[in-house]
Amino acid sequence: MTVAIYLAHLNPVTNAHVQIIEELKIEAKVKVMPVVFLDKGVEVNSRSFPFDYETRKRMLVSVFGDTIGISSNYTFHAPFFRYFPPMLSPYSWKLRSQILRGINEDFFTYTGDKTEGLMLKAYRLNPKIGMRKDISASSVKNKIYEAAQGKTTDWMADVPDSVARIIEERWDTVKKYASSPDTTTRIAGMKFPRAGRKIR
Repeated sequence: MTVAIYLAHLNPVTNAHVQIIEELKIEAKVKVMPVVFLDKGVEVNSRSFPFDYETRKRMLVSVFGDTIGISSNYTFHAPFFRYFPPMLSPYSWKLRSQILRGINEDFFTYTGDKTEGLMLKAYRLNPKIGMRKDISASSVKNKIYEAAQGKTTDWMADVPDSVARIIEERWDTVKKYASSPDTTTRIAGMKFPRAGRKIR
C-alpha cells in the first residue's frame, strides 16, 4: 500500500489537520512527521513552536490512536543554516534520507504550500499539493494566546476536544509564549527558529 507522508508543524493539531489526515487515510497508509528542531539534543520551542514533539504526538494519538504512524524523522539539527542552500547542502539530502527511513513502499508527501511543494519535488519526495484549509494552525495559535491574555476567543472550536484538553494541561506553556516575540525566520516556505545557534 502507498504511504502518505505528512510533514507539518502541527503546533497545535487543529481540525484542519484532522481533515487532511482523514482524507489521506482514504487512499494511503498515513505517516505523520511533526517537524522537530534540536539544538545540542534539546528541542527548540518558541512562540511559533510552543508544543514539543511528545505533546504533539499525544495530540495525534488522542485523535487517531494507532490508525496512523507518527515519526520524529523530520528533525533538523542546529546549526540550522547548514541545511542551506537547498539542493547544494549535503545535510539537506541527509534529511531526505532521514524522512524516508523505514519506508519501503511507494510513497508521496503531502503539503498545502506550493513553495514547499516545489522543494519537495526537487528532493524527489513525490509531493501532492492539496488545497489550503480555511483555518491555519497559526490563526488558532493566536486565538489561544489571546485567551491566555484574558480575551474571549473560540479557539476550542478549531481543535478536537481531546487536543483542547491537552492544550489546557499545557496552559503554563501557552502563557509562557503568549507575550513572547516571534523568533523565527521563513526560508523556502518554511519557518525555522532563530533561537540557539542562529540561521545566518
